[in-house]
Amino acid sequence: MKTKQINVLAVMLATGGILLPSCKGNSGQQQGAMVPELAVLTVSESDASLDSGFPTTLEGENDVEIRPQITGFLTKVHVEDGQYVNKGQVLFTIDQVQLQAAVDQANAAIAVAQANVNTAQTNANNNKILLDKNIISASAYQTSVDALNAAKAQLQQAQAALTSAKKNLSYSTVVAPVAGYVGTIPYKEGTLVSPQTLLTMLSDNTNMDAYFSINEKVLLSFTDNGKRSLKDAVAAFPEVQLQLADGSIYPYKGKVIAISGVIDSSTGSAQTKAVFPNPDGMLRSGNTGQVLIPNVHNNIISIPQSATFEIQDMKFCYVVGDSAKIHSTPITVAAQNDGQNYIVTDGLKVGDVIVTEGVGVSTSDGMVIKPKTGAAAPAQAQ
Repeated sequence: MKTKQINVLAVMLATGGILLPSCKGNSGQQQGAMVPELAVLTVSESDASLDSGFPTTLEGENDVEIRPQITGFLTKVHVEDGQYVNKGQVLFTIDQVQLQAAVDQANAAIAVAQANVNTAQTNANNNKILLDKNIISASAYQTSVDALNAAKAQLQQAQAALTSAKKNLSYSTVVAPVAGYVGTIPYKEGTLVSPQTLLTMLSDNTNMDAYFSINEKVLLSFTDNGKRSLKDAVAAFPEVQLQLADGSIYPYKGKVIAISGVIDSSTGSAQTKAVFPNPDGMLRSGNTGQVLIPNVHNNIISIPQSATFEIQDMKFCYVVGDSAKIHSTPITVAAQNDGQNYIVTDGLKVGDVIVTEGVGVSTSDGMVIKPKTGAAAPAQAQ
C-alpha cells in the first residue's frame, strides 16, 4: 500500500516537473511579444537659431491726418474707405460759392486800384512838367507824388487780398499730400467742417514701421553688456521676421533701424523700431503681430518637446540604458524655445539615447523597449 502511494506521488511530481517548465516557456513568449518597438534619438550637439517674439503694432511709413484748412460745407467726397490714392489726387471738395465770390471781388478791387494808380501816375507826370516850368510849387507836385504812392499801396493791398482769396479757394479742394490708403471717412456730403475736423487718415504703406519694446536684459545682450554702442548694435542687428495675428509669417524680412537710448522706468523697456517692406500692400496701419528676433545658440543639445513629459513643473525624458531598459531622467531646459524643441542645459550628455515615440502614452519607467530599426542606440541596448 505504501509502495503504491509513493509511486503515485512520484508520477505527480514528474508530471509537475514537466508542466512547470512548459508554463514558464509560455510566459516568456508573451513577455517577448509585449516589448514595444519605439523610435529613439542619439543626443548630439548642434547649432540652433531660436526666435524671441515681441508684440508690435504696425504703422504706415507716413500716416497723415487730413484736415480742412477752411470752414465750410462738404459738397463732394471723391474717395471711399480703404481706397488707394496717388499724391495730389482730390479727396474732398468744400463749398466754393463764397470763396469764388471772394476771388471775383478781389479781382474787381485790383481793377479799381490799378485805375487809381494810372490816374495818380498821370497827375504826377503832369505836375512834374508844371513844376519844371515853375507853374506850380514843389509842395503841389509832392502832393501828387504822395497820391501816386497811396494808389500803388492800395493796388498792392488788393493784390494781396486776391492771393488770399485764391488760396482759400484752393483749400476748398482737399488733395492727398502723399500716396497711400484712405482710412475711415466719418463725414458725408453736407457736413459742416472746420480746421479742427479730422476728415480721414491717409497712410503711406510703402514701408511699415513696427514698434515694440525690449526689456533691459535683452538690451544688454544686444550691446554686449554695454561694450558696444547702440548705433553699432543696431548696425549688427540680424534681419527680423513678422508673425501676423493669424500665426503666419510675413514673407518679407525687416530690419531694426532704431533703439531708444532711454529706458522707460515704469516698464523697464526701451522702444525699438523695425521697418518691413510692403510691396504688395498686404500690411495696413493698425495691424498687430510679433516681431521675431533670431538668437543663434552654438554647441547646444536640442531635443524634441514630444520626447519629454512633465511632473510637478519638472521636465523628464526617457533614457535608454543597458538591455534596452528605459529610465526617466530629469532635465533642465532653457526658457527660450521655438515651440517644437527644447534646449537642454542639464541632465543629458552627448551620446545618450532617448525615446522620442510614445512618451507619456505607452512608456513607463523601467520598461524594456526595442529601439526602432534604423534608429541610433547604444551597443548594449542593441
